[in-house]
Parts: sequence; structure tokens; C-alpha cells
Amino acid sequence: MRTANPALSDDPFTGFGRVAREEQMSIQGTVNKAVLLLLCVFLTAAWTWSLFYRTMSPQAVLPLLAMGAIGGLLVALVTVFKQSWAPVTAPIYALLEGLVIGGVSSVAEAQFPGIVIQAVGLTFGTCLALLLAYKSGMIRASENFKLGVVAATGGIALFYLLSLILGLFGVRISFLYQSGPLGIAFSLFVVVIAALNLVLDFDFIEQGAGAGAPRYMEWYAAFGLMVTLIWLYLEILRLLMKLRSRD
Repeated sequence: MRTANPALSDDPFTGFGRVAREEQMSIQGTVNKAVLLLLCVFLTAAWTWSLFYRTMSPQAVLPLLAMGAIGGLLVALVTVFKQSWAPVTAPIYALLEGLVIGGVSSVAEAQFPGIVIQAVGLTFGTCLALLLAYKSGMIRASENFKLGVVAATGGIALFYLLSLILGLFGVRISFLYQSGPLGIAFSLFVVVIAALNLVLDFDFIEQGAGAGAPRYMEWYAAFGLMVTLIWLYLEILRLLMKLRSRD
């Protein structure tokens, strides 16, 4: 089964053959890689953030934001299809996505002061809460759970793609951007699904370590976790912006 995270593929731990114990993936190694990727995100996000506040012009960060979004998508696709390249492509992805995070966050902060620290706190708080729930057994990544999260995530992706295509023809799905009850309910639903993807990431990491996958899969698993965290942060930020605009 393919998980909802695009970085996590069908039966990812088959076909590796025997891997020496000292060369096997570990949970601690994956955590270390995830921390390094977060630092990469923060590095370029801080640069884009400072650029915006020096100029106070969204136009100053738009080229970087576009480069980060397009480049990050391309690098993510390469990483998904060439997992062994993850030690190189995962940091590049994190640096590119940092440009997106910094650009979007700086513009949001200028409009709604204090919103970024709220979004960051909620993102990592959600991650910690779900990790504790997963480790305690309160939430299990059963096949039915995976199927539900995969189906919901796929539906959201198709809906976003449809809205993008319609936008090219001047058709705007208004509730995606408005702060009415329907728009807030939709954003809340997406946040919940993005958060549940973290459970699939935790399960992937645990399975990989248990299966003795090669060490480069630590980078791949950390990359998958980063994909989910970035998505979750952006959706929480969108939800908070809708709520703040109602004040």
C-alpha cells in the first residue's frame, strides 16, 4: 500500500538484500537527519524572511518563492524515484522549501503579526502529540487507517489540482481563500488529514529500522517526514489567517 506521503512508496523495504548491521537504518539516525533538514529549512526561510522585511515588498520574495516551489517539487519527484539519492536530494529539497516557507510566512506575518509563531508552535505541538499517541498505542497505523488517510489525501490533492486548473481559466473556488464557515471547515479538515499523515511517517520510520533497510533510507524517511511537516505548517498557517481575518 502506498502511504499518503508521496515520499513513501509501496513495500519500500523489499529488494535491498542483506545489509551489514553497521550500515542499517536506525530510528535515531533518522531523527538526526530530520533535525538537519529542519535546520536547512530554517536557514533559507530566515534569508527570505529578512529579504522581505528589508524591502517590505512581496514582489521581492516572489521569484524566490516560485523557485523554491517549482524546484522543490522537481527535487521531491527525483527523490521519490531515486531513493538512494536522498542523502543529496533531501537537503536540497529542504533548502528550496525554506524559500517557500520564508516567503509565505513573512507576508503572513506582515498582515497578521504573531501568526507565524502560532503556526510553528501548533505544527510542532501536533507532531509531538501524535508521536506520543503513536508510541503509546492510542493511534495505530492499521491497514484501514492507512487506506482512509491515503484516500482523503488523494482527494485533497485532486481538489487542489482542479482548483489550479480552473484558476487558469478564470474560475475561482472562493471558499478555498475566504474566511467563511465553509472555508474554515475545509481548512480544518485538511489540517487534520495532514496531521494524520505524520502517523504514517512514524510507522514508515519504525518499519524501516525494524527491517534493516540501508542507511541512506534514513535520509529518505527524514525527507518524507519533512514533506508532511511543511504541508502541515502551511495548512495551519492558512487556517489561522482565515480565523484572524474574521476579527
